Amino acid sequence: MAAQQPSDSDSASPAPGRSLLWPAVAVGLGFLLVYNSIDASAGVPPPVAALASAPAPAVTAPALPSSSPTPKPSASAPAVDHGLPRSEPERIRIKKIAVDAPFTPLAIGPSGRLDAPPANDMNLAGWFKDGATPGERGTSVVAGHVDTKTGPAVFLLLSTLKAGNKVSITREDGIDTVFKVDSVETFSKADFPNDRVYADNGTAQLRLITCGGEFDKKKKDYKDNVVVFAHMVGARNS
Repeated sequence: MAAQQPSDSDSASPAPGRSLLWPAVAVGLGFLLVYNSIDASAGVPPPVAALASAPAPAVTAPALPSSSPTPKPSASAPAVDHGLPRSEPERIRIKKIAVDAPFTPLAIGPSGRLDAPPANDMNLAGWFKDGATPGERGTSVVAGHVDTKTGPAVFLLLSTLKAGNKVSITREDGIDTVFKVDSVETFSKADFPNDRVYADNGTAQLRLITCGGEFDKKKKDYKDNVVVFAHMVGARNS
């Protein structure tokens, strides 16, 4: 898609009022959560194997809105029709759920699953360093905790996002990439649809993943994964 300037209502940094609302919301929801010890695994199936075995993208990729007009490129923004050059992400912002957090790179751990960000930092997102970077052509995978032993974490409210919400990611090269949410879905970890979640349809895609569903006290893990499907709609120099 061609670049377009993101709307101020979704891509701007959270307003002070919204930022101040986050602790209150987190505390309120905290009473409904059982905070758990999160181990070295994010409970996310490995993207490497899934991407290698993914079938034809036309079948598995999430559908993009067909009625949306093609945006015209901005003179001040890079073209994004075929994705941007590789550049590591530095910060993620999701105004609708008051997320404003730095990144840490993640790898596939000994368990065969994607490692999680350190559990001692509640405001930290991780990105799969061996996959596409946000804005690059392909599927970029970002994971974060929903909670930890000490309280709510960065993706506590991820499941409340709706289609049309915006996600902004600032990259090391100084470009702010903007993604539009297509859908938010919950999948059982026992039957995670690797091909669908990680499929590459030739455009810049984003997947935000966290834990969800019921907490299994015996396994000390959530039974589901919440996945946000999104595609890039714009980019601008920060």
